[in-house]
Amino acid sequence: MAGSRIVLEAARRGHGVSGFSRSGGSSADLAGVAMFVADATDPEAMRCIGTDHDVLVLATRPTPGTEASVTLPVSTVLDAALQTGRRVMVIGGAGPLQIPGGGGLVMDDQRFVPKEWRAIAKASVDQFTACGVHGADWTYLSPPALFGPGRRTGSYRRGGSELIVDAEGISRISAEDLAIAAVDELENPHSGLRHFTVAY
Repeated sequence: MAGSRIVLEAARRGHGVSGFSRSGGSSADLAGVAMFVADATDPEAMRCIGTDHDVLVLATRPTPGTEASVTLPVSTVLDAALQTGRRVMVIGGAGPLQIPGGGGLVMDDQRFVPKEWRAIAKASVDQFTACGVHGADWTYLSPPALFGPGRRTGSYRRGGSELIVDAEGISRISAEDLAIAAVDELENPHSGLRHFTVAY
């Protein structure tokens, strides 16, 4: 979901964009963006993609029951980026964010992560940890606690590593506005800030 919206947003702004997925297809096809088949766990494929592109964006999500596999694709893409001298943006999860006002990680707070979401939240913490020990030039974008398909409003608030909530204590954004924030960061990187989040 996030990946296809970022592809569409980048293409909308006139960037040359290629989309890659295991199946080779997505909603980005509707915009005429070329889609290709590639597996993020294939080192040679990721190295070739890195050679041919200025920036890599990884927006994979494990299927239920395979959350433990989340570090392999991110490590493979980071390795390729390091070899080819490219930047990587990882679209991760809210799990590694700090609870507003302190008190630990969002992953451990059932106000934001119900029990049924904890496995994927833990996977995002593992993913972020894999980034943290890697020497590639990476940025990790944590979405808010709630995000999904919605309206492109063009507005968002940006923060660092602490979850952003509104006046009602809700943390949310549409996938379309998250894509705007992602492409804004790709176009104008915030120096020295490797982990950030956005929300309304």
